[in-house]
Amino acid sequence: MPTLHRHEEEKFFVNAEGRKEPVPSIHDPPTRELSVVVPSYNEEDRLPLMMDEALNYLEKRQKRDPSFTYEVIVVDDGSKDQTTKVAMKYCKKYGSDKVRVLSLVKNRGKGGAVRMGVFSSRGEKILMADADGATKFEDIEKVEEGLKNLQPWPNQMAISCGSRAHLEKDSIAKRSYFRTLLMYGFHFLVWFLCVKEIRDTQCGFKLLTREAALRTFSTLHIERWAFDVELLYIAQHLRIPIAEVAVNWTEIEGRKIVYISYKIHYASIQNKISEGLPIFYPVLINTTFFPYKF
Repeated sequence: MPTLHRHEEEKFFVNAEGRKEPVPSIHDPPTRELSVVVPSYNEEDRLPLMMDEALNYLEKRQKRDPSFTYEVIVVDDGSKDQTTKVAMKYCKKYGSDKVRVLSLVKNRGKGGAVRMGVFSSRGEKILMADADGATKFEDIEKVEEGLKNLQPWPNQMAISCGSRAHLEKDSIAKRSYFRTLLMYGFHFLVWFLCVKEIRDTQCGFKLLTREAALRTFSTLHIERWAFDVELLYIAQHLRIPIAEVAVNWTEIEGRKIVYISYKIHYASIQNKISEGLPIFYPVLINTTFFPYKF
């Protein structure tokens, strides 16, 4: 099972008063209803829009239902800009009990940043949400409903995935032929090798129960691109029920579009899951990114 290495500086977060406090652990009992994990890399420009929308929704919800408790964890994934400084403004405004900033010493990749946030969370349910705010935050109610409809949850584990699959026809009309070909090629590889039941594995809006997050992220190997695919593959082998729910999604200016060069490597990973049997699955490694424009 992969080990989670934390640098000494990553074992603490800075509270609103500027003091260091130890990060909690996902192994501890939950003390919040919801944790929102926001992986961020060089997002000083786009993060404020997402945080404003999310915190506005969460604060209104808490006023309607005082028993509702939440936290937002911004994970700065080794940014070279002022992402941490921008996020700390929200920590000071709302308090470090509601907004926490975890600054990573070096860039781990989106999957690694999400895992660090998940393992530092306090929520009964954990939401992954992209820093660009491409998904309307109020659509959390849709993925919550998807999670609810999966009850009873086996061993308290369930996952609800936001999906853009219903927007595919419109997006194809706006894409070049080459980009459409790449999209279908990737979807086929994911379906053929890994995940057959989920049409959109890459939407960054996923809600997990605490136990599902612990079990899947503890087994996760991929820290960069396509970590979502491995996450859902692991969930399928653990027989965790998964819902796919349509959400509103908008292309945000400044989104990082990349060429992807990858090598598929089959690995046998011995885990004490799925009745203790070894699991064989494709791991995407040696991922390299090159900027492109079409």
